[in-house]
Amino acid sequence: MMSTLPPEPAEGDHPDPQGSRAHFLQVFLSQRSQMEALVSRRVGCRATAADLVQDLFLRFWRRPLVQVEELSTYLLRCAGNIAIDHLRSEGARVRVNEGWLPEQQDNQGSEPQAALEAGNDLRHVEAALRSLPQRTRQIFLLNRIHGRKYAEIAKAMGLSQSAVEKHMMRALEACKASLREAPGTRTPRNAP
Repeated sequence: MMSTLPPEPAEGDHPDPQGSRAHFLQVFLSQRSQMEALVSRRVGCRATAADLVQDLFLRFWRRPLVQVEELSTYLLRCAGNIAIDHLRSEGARVRVNEGWLPEQQDNQGSEPQAALEAGNDLRHVEAALRSLPQRTRQIFLLNRIHGRKYAEIAKAMGLSQSAVEKHMMRALEACKASLREAPGTRTPRNAP
Protein backbone atom coordinates (compact mmCIF):
# COMPACT_ATOMS: atom_id res chain seq x y z
CA MET A 1 0.00 0.00 0.00
CA MET A 2 1.17 3.52 -0.59
CA SER A 3 2.02 5.44 2.53
CA THR A 4 0.19 8.66 3.32
CA LEU A 5 3.43 10.29 4.46
CA PRO A 6 6.59 11.12 2.52
CA PRO A 7 9.55 8.73 2.88
CA GLU A 8 11.84 9.05 5.85
CA PRO A 9 15.21 10.78 5.29
CA ALA A 10 18.62 9.28 5.87
CA GLU A 11 19.73 9.12 9.47
CA GLY A 12 21.26 12.36 10.73
CA ASP A 13 19.22 14.48 8.30
CA HIS A 14 17.27 16.57 10.85
CA PRO A 15 17.30 20.28 10.09
CA ASP A 16 15.58 22.41 12.72
CA PRO A 17 14.94 25.87 11.29
CA GLN A 18 13.77 28.41 13.89
CA GLY A 19 12.69 25.87 16.52
CA SER A 20 10.24 24.06 14.25
CA ARG A 21 10.84 20.79 16.15
CA ALA A 22 9.83 22.42 19.43
CA HIS A 23 6.70 23.82 17.79
CA PHE A 24 5.91 20.43 16.24
CA LEU A 25 6.35 18.69 19.60
CA GLN A 26 4.07 21.22 21.33
CA VAL A 27 1.32 20.87 18.69
CA PHE A 28 1.65 17.08 18.55
CA LEU A 29 1.33 16.71 22.32
CA SER A 30 -1.67 19.04 22.40
CA GLN A 31 -3.39 17.00 19.64
CA ARG A 32 -2.34 13.53 20.82
CA SER A 33 -5.53 12.68 22.73
CA GLN A 34 -7.70 13.81 19.80
CA MET A 35 -5.61 11.79 17.35
CA GLU A 36 -5.79 8.69 19.55
CA ALA A 37 -9.56 9.07 19.92
CA LEU A 38 -9.97 9.43 16.14
CA VAL A 39 -7.78 6.42 15.38
CA SER A 40 -9.44 4.38 18.16
CA ARG A 41 -12.89 5.03 16.66
CA ARG A 42 -11.68 3.86 13.28
CA VAL A 43 -9.72 0.76 14.28
CA GLY A 44 -11.82 -0.16 17.32
CA CYS A 45 -8.92 -0.61 19.76
CA ARG A 46 -7.34 1.99 22.08
CA ALA A 47 -4.02 0.16 22.39
CA THR A 48 -3.65 -0.09 18.62
CA ALA A 49 -4.60 3.58 18.32
CA ALA A 50 -1.91 4.58 20.81
CA ASP A 51 0.66 2.52 18.89
CA LEU A 52 -0.35 4.02 15.56
CA VAL A 53 -0.19 7.59 16.89
CA GLN A 54 3.24 6.84 18.37
CA ASP A 55 4.35 5.50 14.97
CA LEU A 56 3.01 8.68 13.37
CA PHE A 57 5.08 10.76 15.78
CA LEU A 58 8.22 8.78 14.95
CA ARG A 59 7.62 9.12 11.21
CA PHE A 60 7.39 12.89 11.55
CA TRP A 61 10.29 13.14 13.97
CA ARG A 62 12.68 11.23 11.68
CA ARG A 63 12.11 13.38 8.62
CA PRO A 64 12.34 17.07 7.80
CA LEU A 65 9.23 18.79 9.07
CA VAL A 66 6.61 19.74 6.53
CA GLN A 67 5.61 23.36 6.43
CA VAL A 68 1.81 23.47 6.52
CA GLU A 69 -0.70 26.20 7.16
CA GLU A 70 -2.41 24.49 10.12
CA LEU A 71 -0.27 21.78 11.71
CA SER A 72 -2.95 20.54 14.13
CA THR A 73 -5.43 19.92 11.29
CA TYR A 74 -2.71 18.25 9.21
CA LEU A 75 -1.83 15.93 12.10
CA LEU A 76 -5.47 14.92 12.57
CA ARG A 77 -5.77 14.17 8.85
CA CYS A 78 -2.57 12.11 8.97
CA ALA A 79 -3.91 10.21 12.00
CA GLY A 80 -7.08 9.37 10.08
CA ASN A 81 -5.01 8.24 7.11
CA ILE A 82 -2.75 6.05 9.23
CA ALA A 83 -5.86 4.36 10.68
CA ILE A 84 -7.13 3.64 7.17
CA ASP A 85 -3.71 2.30 6.16
CA HIS A 86 -3.77 0.04 9.22
CA LEU A 87 -7.23 -1.31 8.38
CA ARG A 88 -6.14 -2.00 4.80
CA SER A 89 -2.99 -3.81 5.86
CA GLU A 90 -4.90 -5.84 8.46
CA GLY A 91 -7.47 -6.80 5.83
CA ALA A 92 -4.73 -7.92 3.45
CA ARG A 93 -3.00 -9.88 6.21
CA VAL A 94 -6.21 -11.69 7.15
CA ARG A 95 -6.94 -12.53 3.51
CA VAL A 96 -3.45 -13.98 3.10
CA ASN A 97 -3.54 -15.91 6.39
CA GLU A 98 -7.06 -17.27 6.10
CA GLY A 99 -7.30 -17.37 2.33
CA TRP A 100 -10.37 -16.52 0.31
CA LEU A 101 -10.09 -19.51 -1.95
CA PRO A 102 -13.11 -21.79 -2.27
CA GLU A 103 -13.21 -25.04 -0.33
CA GLN A 104 -11.15 -27.89 -1.78
CA GLN A 105 -13.04 -29.88 -4.35
CA ASP A 106 -12.70 -33.61 -5.03
CA ASN A 107 -11.92 -33.05 -8.69
CA GLN A 108 -8.23 -32.10 -8.88
CA GLY A 109 -8.56 -30.88 -12.47
CA SER A 110 -10.86 -28.01 -11.47
CA GLU A 111 -8.50 -26.49 -8.88
CA PRO A 112 -6.88 -23.95 -11.26
CA GLN A 113 -10.30 -22.90 -12.54
CA ALA A 114 -11.64 -22.60 -8.99
CA ALA A 115 -8.62 -20.52 -7.97
CA LEU A 116 -9.10 -18.25 -10.99
CA GLU A 117 -12.80 -17.81 -10.20
CA ALA A 118 -12.02 -17.09 -6.54
CA GLY A 119 -9.44 -14.48 -7.55
CA ASN A 120 -11.95 -12.83 -9.86
CA ASP A 121 -14.59 -12.88 -7.12
CA LEU A 122 -12.14 -11.30 -4.68
CA ARG A 123 -11.29 -8.50 -7.12
CA HIS A 124 -14.99 -7.75 -7.67
CA VAL A 125 -15.73 -7.74 -3.93
CA GLU A 126 -12.72 -5.50 -3.22
CA ALA A 127 -13.86 -3.07 -5.93
CA ALA A 128 -17.36 -3.04 -4.43
CA LEU A 129 -15.93 -2.32 -0.96
CA ARG A 130 -13.74 0.51 -2.29
CA SER A 131 -16.80 2.13 -3.85
CA LEU A 132 -18.73 2.18 -0.57
CA PRO A 133 -18.91 5.31 1.57
CA GLN A 134 -16.00 5.44 4.01
CA ARG A 135 -18.11 4.84 7.12
CA THR A 136 -19.85 1.81 5.59
CA ARG A 137 -16.53 0.33 4.48
CA GLN A 138 -15.01 1.00 7.90
CA ILE A 139 -17.90 -0.74 9.70
CA PHE A 140 -17.63 -3.72 7.34
CA LEU A 141 -13.87 -4.05 7.98
CA LEU A 142 -14.28 -3.73 11.74
CA ASN A 143 -16.89 -6.49 11.76
CA ARG A 144 -15.62 -8.91 9.11
CA ILE A 145 -11.86 -8.42 9.38
CA HIS A 146 -11.38 -7.43 13.03
CA GLY A 147 -14.25 -9.50 14.43
CA ARG A 148 -15.90 -6.60 16.27
CA LYS A 149 -19.53 -7.04 17.30
CA TYR A 150 -22.13 -4.55 16.12
CA ALA A 151 -22.54 -3.15 19.65
CA GLU A 152 -18.77 -2.55 19.94
CA ILE A 153 -18.68 -0.79 16.58
CA ALA A 154 -21.71 1.32 17.47
CA LYS A 155 -20.13 2.44 20.73
CA ALA A 156 -16.71 3.15 19.17
CA MET A 157 -18.19 5.16 16.28
CA GLY A 158 -20.92 6.93 18.23
CA LEU A 159 -23.74 5.31 16.24
CA SER A 160 -26.80 3.30 17.14
CA GLN A 161 -26.58 -0.46 16.71
CA SER A 162 -29.40 -0.19 14.17
CA ALA A 163 -27.29 2.23 12.08
CA VAL A 164 -24.37 -0.20 12.19
CA GLU A 165 -26.67 -3.02 11.05
CA LYS A 166 -27.92 -0.88 8.13
CA HIS A 167 -24.35 -0.08 7.07
CA MET A 168 -23.48 -3.79 7.21
CA MET A 169 -26.54 -4.74 5.15
CA ARG A 170 -25.53 -2.12 2.57
CA ALA A 171 -21.94 -3.45 2.45
CA LEU A 172 -23.03 -7.09 2.18
CA GLU A 173 -25.54 -6.29 -0.55
CA ALA A 174 -22.83 -4.42 -2.49
CA CYS A 175 -20.57 -7.48 -2.23
CA LYS A 176 -23.32 -9.83 -3.40
CA ALA A 177 -24.29 -7.49 -6.24
CA SER A 178 -20.67 -7.25 -7.40
CA LEU A 179 -20.59 -11.04 -7.78
CA ARG A 180 -23.97 -11.21 -9.55
CA GLU A 181 -23.11 -8.39 -11.97
CA ALA A 182 -19.53 -9.45 -12.74
CA PRO A 183 -19.24 -10.38 -16.43
CA GLY A 184 -18.43 -14.01 -17.03
CA THR A 185 -18.46 -15.06 -13.39
CA ARG A 186 -20.29 -17.96 -11.89
CA THR A 187 -23.19 -17.55 -9.49
CA PRO A 188 -21.90 -17.52 -5.90
CA ARG A 189 -22.59 -20.69 -3.96
CA ASN A 190 -24.77 -19.02 -1.33
CA ALA A 191 -26.45 -16.41 -3.51
CA PRO A 192 -30.25 -16.18 -3.25
